[in-house]
Amino acid sequence: MSLLLFASGCASFVPGAFSGAPGPSARPRQIPPFEVVRADAPADYDVLVAELAQIETDYTLAVEAYRRAAEKDPRSAFIQDRLARLSWQLDDLDGAVFHAERAFDLAPAEIEIRLSLGRLYRLRRNFDGLDRVLRDFEGRPLDADSAYALFQVAIERRDLFEAENLARQLAEMEPDQLRGMLGLATVYEQRGDHDAAQDVVRRALETFPDHFLLYMRLAQIELSRGDRAAEIAVYREVLQSHPGHYGILQRLGQAQLDGKDIEGALETFAEIVETYPDDLNSLRRLASLEYSAGRYEAAASRLKQVLEREPDQPELAIALGQILRATGDEAGALTAYQRVQPAHANFFDARLQIVSLFESQGRLEDALAEIESLRALRPNRQTTFHAASLRIQLGDFEGGVALLESLLNGSDEDLDVLYQLGVQYGIVGDGDESLRYMQRVLELDPDNAGALNYIGYFWAERGENLAEAEELIRRAIELSPEDGFITDSLGWVYYKMAEDLFEASRKDEALRLLEQAQEQLMQAVELTGGDSVVSEHLGDVLLLRGDKWGALDYYEEAADQGVREAEQPRLLEKLDGLRRDLGDDPGGPPGRESGSDIDRMSPGGAVQGEAP
Repeated sequence: MSLLLFASGCASFVPGAFSGAPGPSARPRQIPPFEVVRADAPADYDVLVAELAQIETDYTLAVEAYRRAAEKDPRSAFIQDRLARLSWQLDDLDGAVFHAERAFDLAPAEIEIRLSLGRLYRLRRNFDGLDRVLRDFEGRPLDADSAYALFQVAIERRDLFEAENLARQLAEMEPDQLRGMLGLATVYEQRGDHDAAQDVVRRALETFPDHFLLYMRLAQIELSRGDRAAEIAVYREVLQSHPGHYGILQRLGQAQLDGKDIEGALETFAEIVETYPDDLNSLRRLASLEYSAGRYEAAASRLKQVLEREPDQPELAIALGQILRATGDEAGALTAYQRVQPAHANFFDARLQIVSLFESQGRLEDALAEIESLRALRPNRQTTFHAASLRIQLGDFEGGVALLESLLNGSDEDLDVLYQLGVQYGIVGDGDESLRYMQRVLELDPDNAGALNYIGYFWAERGENLAEAEELIRRAIELSPEDGFITDSLGWVYYKMAEDLFEASRKDEALRLLEQAQEQLMQAVELTGGDSVVSEHLGDVLLLRGDKWGALDYYEEAADQGVREAEQPRLLEKLDGLRRDLGDDPGGPPGRESGSDIDRMSPGGAVQGEAP
């Protein structure tokens, strides 16, 4: 222990120890063992022991040593202050206050002791005590640090009048510092007077020209008032005197993105990448921006160049794969994902991307082989769920179900597994068994949004229990209001209700429901960012309203977004039929809504004279 070596170092030195062999009468000097507790030693000795113990992070020993020192020297404010600080470090707030108050009683003129006690009173919300220790008998702050501490408390208490007084006093006490001016700007900003706050900071810049912190405060004021253009102007002003400053360029780029100035952000991040070529995060962000702006080749080319220079960049390889896949270069995407080696932390994510790629290509056997390799590498529930789904898609229903049931371990209360079983039975067309599992999920978790939506949509597809289906889906939306697929389900329930009303010759009510259906489905488009099933549902709604051209647009959009055979078995059939129908129809051009068909609508929803 360094404590022992330090304490015994002087005592272990023996004169003549290095002068050669001792004479016949020489005897080795006996060194007494080191003792941590020495009642005969002065208080300074125990303070030294405590300080060394703190260095060794032996806080129990440190507290004991300081307490012994305090017993030996009960009039020492220094020792009480040390005990207060150590108690605070050990999360003993009561002990910290006790010793800090003792230190203050012993040395009321010591500013540091007053400030330490003031910080503790602030934590305790003891504002009377805070004023007592940080102000003089006239009520003025003792010094600049006291004024600043009192200012912070006034801001916390929203006492802006007192905060302004303290900020002005602080500025007078230390005219060569920024705290008072920045404090005054904070007061004005909290009052909502952004112009006054800006004026204060601009005046400070006259005294402290080109001060970086003041420019950042100006930008914050503009951001606070929501003036994005003014915030950007501040960053450009800073860059004139600090060209190429990394932090300012990053802030500028983010502000441009927040202000929807994509072109400006592209220029800014391009400058960052050019100035700081080793900044991979900015490089990846620039590539993402280029991709979002439709500059696919530029984004891919940029990542390829970096990977040629630095091939051991797994995150960039994954980003490149995602861009190439989105542009249709699936072979290139696969090559990019395969660059990520098993030793990389991103290896698992890269292989999951490969699984997804294989699935989109219909290579389900390859996808299953890959996911099984991942299960062997890092077993988890999600990969097991995925493997079970792939087995079922490949025709091994019993194998997939067995894999899921193996996770139950004899229990029927695992919500995730029960939900997955319900989904898989639904995929193979066993609706009753699927419904049974989902109802079991709701028994265990009545607020399971997924199960509520599944059952509601299931009934809507069958045209059953539509009122109850609406109730379940509305509950699901309350639980997950940002889930666009649940919103789609509600629109689909309204569509099915409208079908029934047309059957009952209640056309006006049916049309009102179709308006509600279209409204929900349009909201679902916004929430999902676009989905093939949602687009098909919109086409169905417009077709039922008699708008064939509008329906055709949505069916074509759904087909372009990628047909999911299990969920959309009739999409292409409806699309082809509508194209043939409209090809024989000399009516208006595509995109023109036709309301005349509504008047010819039969109760079943088909146009009179045509097959439903």
